[in-house]
Amino acid sequence: MNKSIIAATVFALVASGCADMSATQRGTATGAGVGAGLGAILGGTTGGGGGSRAAKGAVIGGAAGALIGNIWSNRMEKQKQAMEQATQGTGVQVTQTSDNRLKLEIPADVSFDTGRYDIKSNFRPVLERFAQTLNENPGATVTIIGHTDSVGGESINQPLSVNRAASTRSYLAQRGVSPNRITIEGRGEREPIASNDDANGRARNRRVEIYVAERG
Repeated sequence: MNKSIIAATVFALVASGCADMSATQRGTATGAGVGAGLGAILGGTTGGGGGSRAAKGAVIGGAAGALIGNIWSNRMEKQKQAMEQATQGTGVQVTQTSDNRLKLEIPADVSFDTGRYDIKSNFRPVLERFAQTLNENPGATVTIIGHTDSVGGESINQPLSVNRAASTRSYLAQRGVSPNRITIEGRGEREPIASNDDANGRARNRRVEIYVAERG
């Protein structure tokens, strides 16, 4: 296939597929799509093999391109280390995701009381240190996702999860982080990480997840 046709096709697919994605997801998907397109072009035009080489090139290029969307810089590493220190012993999990985002998973016993969305006192020091790291890394963007257990039903849990994410954003904004950098989502009870059949499982499901991304 002609190189220009491949490139145009990849661009069109990426653009259409990214319409409903968050900014971070768009960055990763765009990187993967562009990488796949370039890989296909290189694979199909270097040496023999034609289609099979193009297919292999697309896979390799897509894997590499996905990492182009978000980067893990020295600033991100320092931010991760700072949050690990700030949350030590609290039960908050701080990790680097496969698509180069910093993830904070905050359990219910740290963040919010059952059925409420006002921030608990022991969550405030974590958010205050987090706000400092964000102000030190002004190029980073944030996604906050609220989750609930299954008690109360979707009509209650969905707005509750959104309100928890919104409260977290407001707290960060009060400490100098521009709310324009922060996207919030509420997933209600739809994404449990444990069984809702017992109290311990429900407590794990009542959580807030915060993702930080730095675009390449």
